[in-house]
Amino acid sequence: MSHPLYTPNPWSSMAGSVIKPGDIEVCDVTLRDGEQMPGVVFTRDEKVDIALMLDDIGVEVVEAGFPVVSEDERASIKAVTSQGLDAKVCCLSRALSSDVEAAVECDVDVVSIFIAVSDLHLRYKYGERHSIDDMVSCAIEAIDYAKEHDIEVRFALEDASRTDLGTIKHVFSRIEEVGVDYLSVADTVGILNPTTTKYFIDNIMHHVHTPLCIHCHNDLGMATANTISAAEAGVFQLHTTVNGIGERAGNTPLEELLLALYVGYGIDRYRLDTLYELSKKVSAYSKVDVSSNKPIVGQNAFTHESGIHVAAILKNPRTYELFDPTI
Repeated sequence: MSHPLYTPNPWSSMAGSVIKPGDIEVCDVTLRDGEQMPGVVFTRDEKVDIALMLDDIGVEVVEAGFPVVSEDERASIKAVTSQGLDAKVCCLSRALSSDVEAAVECDVDVVSIFIAVSDLHLRYKYGERHSIDDMVSCAIEAIDYAKEHDIEVRFALEDASRTDLGTIKHVFSRIEEVGVDYLSVADTVGILNPTTTKYFIDNIMHHVHTPLCIHCHNDLGMATANTISAAEAGVFQLHTTVNGIGERAGNTPLEELLLALYVGYGIDRYRLDTLYELSKKVSAYSKVDVSSNKPIVGQNAFTHESGIHVAAILKNPRTYELFDPTI
């Protein structure tokens, strides 16, 4: 007897939760934010290997690094951009033309130019040296430099989830006047939950006309849920890392997001059968073990102890397994 590969979420349509395939794209930031996890350093060959696997899975954007950091970092990014990926290759840049110049030298497709304008960051990160308008002016100068070199631009607000909504709207309005390809908000310390994410994104979406991105951290264990909530609210680009690695508690795990999109919304354009292999490689390269009860890729994700459960699974695996582990 054949069994379905997964049990579709029956509540999605009833709750009006709709994400269509054309509504979203995935940007994986393992090679940049993932590498910011303490003790994690990928070699050039490891970065290329991970990028190739992400491309094979169908991730639309691969963020390859922060080129201004070092010559080795630039060489690694160049190694990724030379692979001829179907995915766009992105890199990070501060709001400085010199940072963007380093990105240009790496032949990336997209540069993500970021600033922070929350009260906390303006006071303690920048030491009150800059006003909001000063920061925006620096960003516009960097954006103009990138556009002169025909690179797509993602403008990102760090610590957006702790920034006044009026400030966000003011900044995004000024940035849209000069034109960028993406606007992005970061939940830098993972303060959001699914309800506040929806409120936050709804308010921004009604004010902007440029595709919006979200970058979630997992400090309260809600990064995947918040990313899905943002997608339901209209966010286009969703950020992930393999195994959820990253600073502090990490980021939205790629494997969790892709399976959530598949089971909850029928989005099946991503190749799922190599997620486990990718997870194992990133774990080995990063030297960060995956918890045994980690969803999707943990050792116990498809392990059952109860005899009653095992008996039911032998008749139909979907009784206690949401999806087929081979998909």
